[in-house]
Amino acid sequence: MEPISIGGVWTFTPARYSDERGYFLEQFRAAEIAEVAGYWPETAQANCSVSRRGVIRGIHFSDVPPGQAKYVSCVSGAILDVVVDIRVGSPDFGRWEAVRLDDAERRSLFISEGLGHAFTALSDEATVLYLCSTPYAPGREHGVNPLDPAIGIDWPSGVEPILSAKDASAPTLDEARAAGMLPDLGECEAYLESLRKQRAGA
Repeated sequence: MEPISIGGVWTFTPARYSDERGYFLEQFRAAEIAEVAGYWPETAQANCSVSRRGVIRGIHFSDVPPGQAKYVSCVSGAILDVVVDIRVGSPDFGRWEAVRLDDAERRSLFISEGLGHAFTALSDEATVLYLCSTPYAPGREHGVNPLDPAIGIDWPSGVEPILSAKDASAPTLDEARAAGMLPDLGECEAYLESLRKQRAGA
């Protein structure tokens, strides 16, 4: 597990075991995440999305607690996976980082509760599989516009972005903050610490 520059996010690149038949790898190991994060959220749901080139999904996030941690893998094609620090009070508030996930290197991304998540398909078609710590709950799910110029995500050029009506009409980061929609850093840290204590006591 390797951390990125935004706290609470790690990449995992599995070892590949090859022979004349093909190759085998361990795509997900809970123990690896628990070692760096101090806990492993229950896997409550697995989502699969298929997108064509230019599709942007996000920026999505959930209320904390309980939030929604995600373990994201691109099982076919390639995506640019983007994490945005939307935690009010964070020194990195509004900053983003992008990681390429594809079916060649098989890297995955673990994203802790309280962070914003988005991705775009880089290949003609991309299939994304992500494990979620909580099931989908419409009342707790929110979004920030992925084209918000104040965030300034460097989406790939030369292709027209394709957004759902919901994502296209999502508020900007400033609007979401003014409306009290965004997670608070202190509340996120307190909740994650409670998860670590639960694991330590198990």
